[in-house]
Amino acid sequence: MDASTDGQAPPRANPLRAALLACYGVVSHAARTALDVALPTLCVACREPVAGVGVCADCWTKLSFIERPYCPRLGTPFVYDPGTNMLSMEAIANPPAYQRARAAVRYDDVAKVLVHALKYQDRTDLAPAMGRWMARAGTELLDGADVLIPVPLHWRRGWSRRYNQSGALARIIAGQSGVPIVPDALRRIRPTRQQVGLSKNDRARNVQGAFKIATERTSRIQGRRVIVIDDVLTSGATVDACARVLLRAKAAQVDVLVFARVVDTMKAPI
Repeated sequence: MDASTDGQAPPRANPLRAALLACYGVVSHAARTALDVALPTLCVACREPVAGVGVCADCWTKLSFIERPYCPRLGTPFVYDPGTNMLSMEAIANPPAYQRARAAVRYDDVAKVLVHALKYQDRTDLAPAMGRWMARAGTELLDGADVLIPVPLHWRRGWSRRYNQSGALARIIAGQSGVPIVPDALRRIRPTRQQVGLSKNDRARNVQGAFKIATERTSRIQGRRVIVIDDVLTSGATVDACARVLLRAKAAQVDVLVFARVVDTMKAPI
C-alpha cells in the first residue's frame, strides 16, 4: 500500500536504506533494486516485508476507519443509523465543552502502533498519511474553520521528544485544508502525568489548570472558530480542558479533530 493519496497506508521509511541512498546520491535502477532486496521495506505494524512502502495488506484491513452514522457531537460511531441529528446517550448525559469531535479511525491494535511510532519512535514520516486521513474525517469541521491549534506538550516533555506529534499532524492538515495553524496559541503551563492507566475522573483532574492562552495570541482566538488537533481521544479530558481555556478566551466555537479515538461499543446506542 502506498501513501500517495487519501485512503492509502502510511509509509515506513527504513533509516539504513535512506542513509545509504543519501550517501550514494542518485543511484542506478539496478543499485536501487539491490537495496530493495537487501533492505526490504517493513510494515510499521507487524514488521513483515511489504512491496513498496506502507502498511501490509493484512494490517491495512485491520484499520477501522470511522464513517457515518456517528454521533454528530462526539463523532462516536453508531451500531445502526438512528436518524438525522440523533445524539448518543453520552453526549446527552455528559456534553463536552467542545462543539464537535471527529476521528479518522478507531483506536485499535494497528492504529495504536501507528500512534506510538509517531509519538515515541521519531516516526514523523507517518504524519503525512495520518494527517490526510484526519483532514478527510474532519471535512465538515474544516469547512469554515479559522484556525488549527495543536494540543501542546509541556516544555520538558517537548525537549525530550524533540517534536510535538499533534503539531506535526496539524501542519499536514493545514496544508491539506488551507486553515492556518497557530502552534503556540496554547501552552501547557505545568507537567502532567501520562493519562494512560488513569480513570476518567483522574484524567480530568490531571489536566485541570494545565493549559493557558499565550497572551500575544489572544487576537488569533477571539471570535474565531477553532479546531483543536490531537493524536488520540480517550476520555476527552485533555481536549475538553483545552476547549474550556479557548472558550474563556472568547473563541466563537471549538471543535476537535484527532487521528484515533477509543470507542466503547457497550456505550453505543441500541
